[in-house]
Amino acid sequence: MIKRLSVLFFCLFLVMIGFGMTLPIFAFYTERLAIEGGASVREAAMHVGLLTGIFALMQFLFAPLWGRWSDRVGRKPLVLIGIGGFAIAQVMFGLADSLWLFYGARIIGGILSAALFPAVTAYVADLTSEDERSRGMAWEGTAMSLGVMFGPAFGGLLAGSDLQLGMGPDPFIIPAFSLPFFAAALLALLTLPVVVLWLPETLPCANVFTPGKQSATNWRDLVIQLWPLLALALAAQFGLMMFEATFALHAREMLQYGPEMVGVIFTICALVMAVFQGGAVGYLAPRVRAGYQIAGGFVLMGLALAVLLFARGTTLILTIVALLAFGMAVITPNLTALTSKVKRQQTGAALGLINAANSLGQATGAGLGGLLFALNMNTAYWITGAMLVATGIVSGAVVQRGRVASSDEQISGRRS
Repeated sequence: MIKRLSVLFFCLFLVMIGFGMTLPIFAFYTERLAIEGGASVREAAMHVGLLTGIFALMQFLFAPLWGRWSDRVGRKPLVLIGIGGFAIAQVMFGLADSLWLFYGARIIGGILSAALFPAVTAYVADLTSEDERSRGMAWEGTAMSLGVMFGPAFGGLLAGSDLQLGMGPDPFIIPAFSLPFFAAALLALLTLPVVVLWLPETLPCANVFTPGKQSATNWRDLVIQLWPLLALALAAQFGLMMFEATFALHAREMLQYGPEMVGVIFTICALVMAVFQGGAVGYLAPRVRAGYQIAGGFVLMGLALAVLLFARGTTLILTIVALLAFGMAVITPNLTALTSKVKRQQTGAALGLINAANSLGQATGAGLGGLLFALNMNTAYWITGAMLVATGIVSGAVVQRGRVASSDEQISGRRS
C-alpha cells in the first residue's frame, strides 16, 4: 500500500508543481492579452476572474461523470486522461496569442483534467481503511500543496525574461509569460510513463464495468446523502479561489508587488497547507471531531481575508496568508474523508461529486471575486470573509447537535 501511494503522490506532486508555476503569472498574462485586445483595466480584471472560473466550471460539470467512470473502467485510465489533458491545456496556454484562445484552452483543460482528482482520491480511498482515511486524504493534500509550494517560485523566475533559442540574427524566442506553461506541460508528460509502469489498478476486476452488470448511479440519492458536505466544500473553495484569483491584482495595486513577490506569497500559502494537512490533521483526527475542525477552519479563513485588507507590511501579509492556508488545510481532508465513506462501488461517484462542489466553488469564487474586485476591492474581501465566518458558526452549531459529526455513519448506513 505504501509503495502504491508513494508513486501516486509523487505523480500528483509533479503535476501540481506545473499547476503552481502558472499561478504568479496567470493574472498578468490574462491582463496583457485582454488589454492588447482592447479591454480596459477594469474589464481585464473581470476576464481574470472569468478565466479562472470557467476552468472550474468545466470541472464542476465533468468531475461527477469522470468519477462515475472511474468506478466502471478503473482508476488508472482516468489518472492518465487527467494528466494528459492537463499537459495539452498547458501547451495551448503557452501558444495562445489572444484572449479567446486562452478561453478555449481553459475550457479544454477543465474538461480533461477533471478526470484526475476524483480518480486519485478514489485510489487513496481504495487503499486505506476508514480509520486511515483522513490521514490518507491529508497526505494526498500534502502532495498537492508541496507541488503548489514549489511551483510559484519556479514560475515567477521563468517569467522574468524571454528565452532565446539559437544564435544569429533571427533566434527563436519563447515569450516570458509562455515559459511557465510549457514547463508545466513537460512535467505533466514526465509523469505519464511513471503511471503506466508503476501504478497498478486498485479496482478489483469484479467491480470493473461490464455491460448490464452495474446499474446507473442514483445521483439524486447520493446528493441527498452528501449535501451538507458538498455545501461546505463549495463555500471553502469559493473563499480560497476568490483570494487566489484577485490577490495578484490586489498586491500590485496596494503593495506594488510583481510576479516574483506574488510567487513567494503563494509558495508560503502552499507550504502551510502542505505541512499542516499532513501533520495537524493526522494529529487532530483521533482527538477532535471532524466537524469542529471544519468549523474552526472556516472561521479562521474568514477572519484572515477580512484582516488582509488592512495589511501593508510583507511579514504581516505572509502571516495572514499562512492563517488562511491553515484554515483550508484543516477543512479539505476532513470533508474528503467523510465523503469517501460510501460503499466502494460508489466511491468514485461520491468523490466526483465533492470535486464538482469544489469546482463550483472555485468557478463562482473566481467569477464573482473578479466582478466584485473590479467594482470595489474591499467589497470582495469583506463579503467573502463574512460568508466564511458565518459558515463556520453555522457548521459549528450543527456539530453541537451531532449532525455533521455523525455524517460518516449516515453516509455509509443509508447504503448498507
